[in-house]
Formats: sequence, C-alpha cells, structure tokens
Amino acid sequence: MVETATTFGEYDALSFDCYGTLIDWEAGIAAVIGPWARRFDAALTDERLLVAYAAEEARVAREQPALPYPDVLAEAFRAVGERLGHPVGDEDAERLGASVPDWPAFGDSHDALVALGRRFRLIILSNVDRASFEGSRERLGVEFDHVITAQDVGSYKPAQRNFDVLTDYARGEGLRLLHVAQSLFHDHVPARKAGLPGVWINRRHDRPGWGATPDPGQPVTPDWEFPSLAAFAAAAT
Repeated sequence: MVETATTFGEYDALSFDCYGTLIDWEAGIAAVIGPWARRFDAALTDERLLVAYAAEEARVAREQPALPYPDVLAEAFRAVGERLGHPVGDEDAERLGASVPDWPAFGDSHDALVALGRRFRLIILSNVDRASFEGSRERLGVEFDHVITAQDVGSYKPAQRNFDVLTDYARGEGLRLLHVAQSLFHDHVPARKAGLPGVWINRRHDRPGWGATPDPGQPVTPDWEFPSLAAFAAAAT
C-alpha cells in the first residue's frame, strides 16, 4: 500500500518520542563515551559501547524511576565502565549527564516537524527532564502543543504509566492520536498495549542491531514504517 495524506486523515495529533526519533541521541552519547573508552582500548567501537549503554540506561531508569535524567545518564555511564573494567570518574559521568542539549537534531527533523505541524497538533512524550528538553527544543526550532517528560510522570518509558498520561491527555482534548517513534522497546510495545496506533521511524534501517535502544524482547509490528521523519512527513501531508 502506498501511504498518502488520506491514509492519516483520521488523526489530528501526533505524539513523538524525542531522543532517537527527532534528536540523534546515539551521536550525542557516542561523542562523550567514545573518546573516554578509547583512552583504554582503541579498538572499542561506538556500536559496542552503545549496546552496552542501552542495557544499563534501561536498567537504571527501571530501578530508579524518579531519578532525574542527567543522573540516569551518569549512572548508566558508570555501569558501562564497570562492565568494561574501567571506572568512570565523576567528571566524565557528569559530562554525559549535562550533554543532552548538545545532542544534534537529525537533519530532517525541523522541516518535517514544520510540515506536520501545519496539519497535526504536535506532542512530545520523552524520557527526559524539562531543562534538558528545552535545549533540544531550541535545536529543533519548533514549538510543541504539549510536552510530557519523564520528570512530569515520575517514570521512564517503557513504563505503561507514561502512556496512560499521554492517552488521558489526548482523551481530555478530544484528540485522535498517532504515536511516532524510533524505539520499539521504549515506545511501540507500550503504545500498542495502550491502544495507540504507531508509526515506526526506523532510523537504523540501513544498519544491523539495536544500537542505543534495547531489543524490544517481544514481537511488535507498528502500523506503518518509514526510514526517516522526512519520508513520513511527505506521506502524511
């Protein structure tokens, strides 16, 4: 089936994951942990580091759901160091924790969001704190109609509570909502459980493995899949 604007005509709002979908968090994380790791082992690749990091961030977020996101980043980095046998000092850990505003936007994010914003209300559902997200919002150069962060909810995706808050908001506003995200683990599995249709922005379509996003651990098939946000925007507007 060829997706067209008519395909998405029944929806009037889009909820987005931010990191991995709009912001290139893999590049941002690797920019900090890569140079640190190669002080000890020049053969360590960014991909290997991201896979190790993915598991640790998911664990820290699950075990400490009220921990601010900069501290989640720092704790996950320390755990990666323990895995590799090289302790992470406070300066390096805090550098990663403070780095979110420096993470780059994907090249298509701004223009695609502008185009989508002409037709849909734009909502953020993100594993982040408010202060860090503000730096990312400035990079994206787009105003969102509503923002829900992990700090607001008190838990991190894939916790179902985050999607309950999102769907409660959508119902209260009378919105017909479509969830747009890269991560099957953080977003599409719990979104499906919440009854939300989903668009998979498969940013890693040309690379094997999961990178900074854990394996979803169960089968999930989003309703639509696109290799980029630009491709989705072209189909939906």
